[in-house]
Amino acid sequence: MIPKKILIVDDEIIIARELEARLTLLGYEVTGIASSGREAIALIEETEPDLVLMDIVIKGDLDGIETAAKIRRRWSIPVIYLTAYTDDTTLQRARITEPFGYIVKPFSERELRANIEMALYKHEAEIKQRNIENWFAASMRGIADGVIATDRETLVTFLNPVAEWVTGWGAREAIGRQAKEVFQMLSANDYEQLIDPISTTLTSGIVTDISGNVFLLNRKAEKIPIDYSAACLRDESRNPTGVVIVFRDLSERQRTEGLLRDTQEQLIQAQKMEAIGRLAGGIAHDFNNLLTAIIGYSQLVMDQLQDNDPIYLKIAEVEKAGKRAAELTGQLLAFSRKQVLQPKVINLNAVIDDIEKMLRRLIGEDIDFSVIPDPQLDSVKADPRQMEQIIMNLAVNARDAMPQGGKLTIETANIHLDETYASDHVTIKPGPYVLLAVSDTGIGMDKETQSRIFEPFYTTKEFGKGTGLGLSTVYGIVKQSGGNIWIYSELNQGTTFKVYLPSINQKLEINDAQQAASTPHGGSETLLLIEDEEAVRTLARQILEMNGYTVIEASNGIEAINLCQIHQDAIEMVITDVVLPGLSGSDLVEQLRAMGYDKKILYMSGYTDRTIVSHGILEPNIAFLEKPFTPASLSKKVRELLDEEAIEE
Repeated sequence: MIPKKILIVDDEIIIARELEARLTLLGYEVTGIASSGREAIALIEETEPDLVLMDIVIKGDLDGIETAAKIRRRWSIPVIYLTAYTDDTTLQRARITEPFGYIVKPFSERELRANIEMALYKHEAEIKQRNIENWFAASMRGIADGVIATDRETLVTFLNPVAEWVTGWGAREAIGRQAKEVFQMLSANDYEQLIDPISTTLTSGIVTDISGNVFLLNRKAEKIPIDYSAACLRDESRNPTGVVIVFRDLSERQRTEGLLRDTQEQLIQAQKMEAIGRLAGGIAHDFNNLLTAIIGYSQLVMDQLQDNDPIYLKIAEVEKAGKRAAELTGQLLAFSRKQVLQPKVINLNAVIDDIEKMLRRLIGEDIDFSVIPDPQLDSVKADPRQMEQIIMNLAVNARDAMPQGGKLTIETANIHLDETYASDHVTIKPGPYVLLAVSDTGIGMDKETQSRIFEPFYTTKEFGKGTGLGLSTVYGIVKQSGGNIWIYSELNQGTTFKVYLPSINQKLEINDAQQAASTPHGGSETLLLIEDEEAVRTLARQILEMNGYTVIEASNGIEAINLCQIHQDAIEMVITDVVLPGLSGSDLVEQLRAMGYDKKILYMSGYTDRTIVSHGILEPNIAFLEKPFTPASLSKKVRELLDEEAIEE
């Protein structure tokens, strides 16, 4: 692994040389020592360091803070300040430059390494976040709908080309103006229907349903029929920061004759769901690699600190945020049907029985909860974890629909759906199914809400009561499992969700969770690790080496083949990412098998492709570790596979 390059800026040469020696012992490369701000800038041009350690007080016409400001503006290289003293004025000036760390002399090697590593990974996260934002902005410019974004004062901050074309406003002219001037309705009442809920959302934080069909007046005073929806933008603390409005010009659709309105609306809805799914899946893939590094390194740092250490508490918050992000990523993958499922032949009655006690605690005593199982229920082939998630999400949704109490019923039954039923439900094929029905006596839903209930981030709940991903997750899991879901609801009459899964005539499989106890996770074997994402590869190598393994690492398939030719007799297991540049993980394994390598293979991924899965279902006899993984889950999986190899021999 190439060591990270660091530039030292300190006008005390003895201190700088001592710091250089400490950094070298820690495995970093010191590219140079600068005694002034101008010398530091010249060395950056020459050596291109990854990070700068900057003494705040240095001689010359530029002090440390002024030098850091120039470095951040010109190269965006992370800077960590070093100082022997602080005062309020210096701190205030230093904050303006957004440093990546602030170390007070004297400091320990552990403190130095912790600050450097966190700064490097924060910088990498910033770069990836910037790339994602640029990609997202490019995507918004390329979609067929108009998009307008505002800040908290409803001043326009973004306009995509479609919005420019429909409204007649250029982006440069529109940005900074009030939204009501750019997104002008035919009448004041129409605009109030949009802006009042937006203002309420921004001031109170309560999510309000904002959508409708209206007429927009462009700059030429032309009357254009549109449909629109608006959603609140939020910062990391979930505080409202603005609004995004998405709208579609309906002129062409209204001019088209001979098409059935309902069929057209269904098609638009299906296309929107598919497009959102692709977008969600792509974002989730990139985030899973990033979250693997964030969560993994957080846990490694925490393992080296005492529970009451201030740094431990800060890292714990990073880990907590990473896990929350991982949960959202998992929900996005579920909706986009990009999860890797590990199905088994199961009985839904047994799944409900396993979580019934938890459900009763979750639902509360003010709701009459009953389960009506079919004692002769057929089996289905599905991922038991995902079936639990479906039941939990539907039960929680039912509970929230009954704030004053009510009745919740979960039923199972064997159902044969005939041709007549299938003709009324276009995605259903006739045949035998297992029915899972979740019914409540709650507030119910109108037709418009029912038409959008499975869209991600769509919610009718108050702020803080839901992310809008629960039912979209259910939808994605059911579809990926080969089933269908339907909703029956009327206002003030309650709601029933019906999930249909194809029944299967096979013997039930044992749940892995019921099998025996864990084994030690360490070992001394030699492992070949292939991962193109450097942060994830470095993390995995450190975890495995901490557990006693010898790790040979590669960043792509070609490099892995060359290493396997050199070390083939020593390598006991190959651990490879599924999606690699050039040569995919499965193609790599095929070539290794052709070379005579016959040991265990462990695949890693946070996203499905079509090499080790079929429609998201893991192929038989394939070992798989889902990203984002933790140090414990990686070491446990590796040990289990190696022990399995030993038993087979």
